[in-house]
Amino acid sequence: MANLGVNNQNNGQRLGITEPISFGGPTEYDVNKTHELEKYLENVGLYEQQEEAVRREEVLGRLDQIVKHWVKTVSRAKGLNEQLVQEANAKIFTFGSYRLGVHSPGADIDTLCVGPRHATREEDFFGELHRMLSEMPEVTELHPVPDAFVPVMRFKFNGVSIDLLYAKLSLWVVPEDLDVSQDSILQNADEQTVRSLNGCRVTDQILRLVPNIQNFRTTLRCMRFWAKRRGVYSNVAGFLGGINWALLVARICQLYPNALPNMLVSRFFRVYTQWRWPNPVMLCDIEEGSLGLQVWDPRRNPKDRYHLMPIITPAYPCMNSSYNVSASTLRIMTEEFQRGYDICEAMESNKGDWDSLFKPYPFFEAYRHYLQIDINAENADDYQKWKGWVESRLRTLTLKIERHTYNMLQCHPHPGEFTDESKPFHSSYFMGLQRKKEVPAGECEKFDIRMTVDEFKQTVNMYTMWKPGMEIRVSYVTRRNIPAFVFPGGIRPTRSSRESKRSLEMKSGLDKLGDGKRRKKENDDTVSGVGLPRLSASLPSISEGGHAGSPISTATSLVKVDHLEMDGSSEVNTERTDTEMLHPANNGELDRSVQQSPPLSTASVPAASSNSNEAEKVAIEKMMSGPYGAQQDLSELDELEPDVENAHQVEYSGEAAKLSQETSSVVEAVEIGISGATAAHSSSFANGSLEELEPAELTMPGPVQITAPVQKKPFIRLSFTSLGKATSHGS
Repeated sequence: MANLGVNNQNNGQRLGITEPISFGGPTEYDVNKTHELEKYLENVGLYEQQEEAVRREEVLGRLDQIVKHWVKTVSRAKGLNEQLVQEANAKIFTFGSYRLGVHSPGADIDTLCVGPRHATREEDFFGELHRMLSEMPEVTELHPVPDAFVPVMRFKFNGVSIDLLYAKLSLWVVPEDLDVSQDSILQNADEQTVRSLNGCRVTDQILRLVPNIQNFRTTLRCMRFWAKRRGVYSNVAGFLGGINWALLVARICQLYPNALPNMLVSRFFRVYTQWRWPNPVMLCDIEEGSLGLQVWDPRRNPKDRYHLMPIITPAYPCMNSSYNVSASTLRIMTEEFQRGYDICEAMESNKGDWDSLFKPYPFFEAYRHYLQIDINAENADDYQKWKGWVESRLRTLTLKIERHTYNMLQCHPHPGEFTDESKPFHSSYFMGLQRKKEVPAGECEKFDIRMTVDEFKQTVNMYTMWKPGMEIRVSYVTRRNIPAFVFPGGIRPTRSSRESKRSLEMKSGLDKLGDGKRRKKENDDTVSGVGLPRLSASLPSISEGGHAGSPISTATSLVKVDHLEMDGSSEVNTERTDTEMLHPANNGELDRSVQQSPPLSTASVPAASSNSNEAEKVAIEKMMSGPYGAQQDLSELDELEPDVENAHQVEYSGEAAKLSQETSSVVEAVEIGISGATAAHSSSFANGSLEELEPAELTMPGPVQITAPVQKKPFIRLSFTSLGKATSHGS
């Protein structure tokens, strides 16, 4: 199983569900650019030193010995005879980036412990094995998470980070030559075991389905690094994680089996710029299997139809690995694919380089408006638990804002957290906000997301393991007031340095490709004279945690999104007159632009390659005509149901259930817009300072009639301001 070889084409089988787009081999240009790429990846530190590689192997060997000793101890304690005790066995497998051979220095090792049927997860793995590890001096930072969707034990062994999962097989004895890729291993397995085995099974299947493993690894290293630099590497934030990027790269390797990494990177962007989501990316046909486990199939499973960017795992049971992707994060990723395609095209004309491709995304310069989510706890253990829970819920805030503003207010979550060294057990998360650019420039929507934020906080505060000191705050902050600790070295870049950066970008040739102009138009919107929304709220009047003998907040947090003039550095509220209540042109249906084909690149390409490009477009279009092409025909996208992986963390009982239902009903009926008396509270943000998004009133809404949910047309209060008047206010 470990020796899969470097080239999988020798068996003569076609890899993938379609014929390759091109069998073309590398040119001299590809060879040279691939050497450049490999050198670049080495210089930025993506390859570990031999000493660290040896240490990892030693740790894995030691861990394998520990679980073998553990299973014999468990077998003896359960009264098995001595022969069965001696035959008892457990085995360690690796998966993820380490198994794929693309891990970076200091990265975690994803590991799986496979044990026999009499070694239980709760009592033996999280009990006895946890006790054994806790007594070892080599083991530090031991943190079990038994209630996770995929139960895991995290720790460091001699400084190497380990994520250890457990799979309990239906076997009395685990053979040393066990092959976890066989479907029979799933026989009579519980759900946690199936999920735990899935990582190893998918990883090994990927390595079997790519034509050249070495080229796959180099390309995947490149794309993982690119995704992290561009801020689109995070499954929990709604972007893509390691397994998702591996599957996308593997599909490109199948489509161009003889290409070197330079060409594979270029074709990655070319293919996925033209890909019409939600057509799924699949490495092989989906097999039903003989065990009756549910597989991804939008034709039969209604929930599968809601997935915006399906990337299907190749091992039974085949599942969508990217169900966290939202409309906003899909939009961001498709724009990044387009940018990557433009730069790769420029590189072929000697107008771009690898530095341009890997340029970090300037998140705190890209928007004028941000939400800041702060969390804290009283000690390290509480902080780790609270942090993990909140991170798992953050993507629902994006989904709620998308839904409650009918996709007209777009969110860009930052994929990581920031810490202020002066505040122990504290983290901050940020989300960029902007008005959807397709909304007519003359219409100044006023988005009221106060109750949306409050609903999100109530959900978070229902954490069943909540303890005093676990707090969450949601605040509005403008770009100029972003806290300094988010910047490298805690130093805020000056305006002149930002302008210098922009001028350097223009000199690099990216603006010639349209990237700079596109970014400026999207985020500043200065051409139309209509700016982005402004958030405002009243000052806090109770402690943010909202706990008064109960882990459920009883206050309604209100966030108002008002019109903000965008002209240079000025931020001035424009005068407006409310019109009558209007229905939007789409009659209340959710925006479905993410399901359409991203626009094909208009970047110029050498004439000699135009025919090849057209042929590839035709081949890519042909791949969209499979049985899953028209999967999304429902009128509404419902992503906000409690997902199964976190359902155990939320309890609805008594008044808590009533509170949740009432708030949900109010949110569904809330009017997107602010009228006279309510708008008066916006003055608290006139100075653009960081303020808590807390309620103006501490009373809950009155009783609400709970009726069966029906599709309603949204009410949107639209305000109109002439371009001349807006200009005069900004001057």
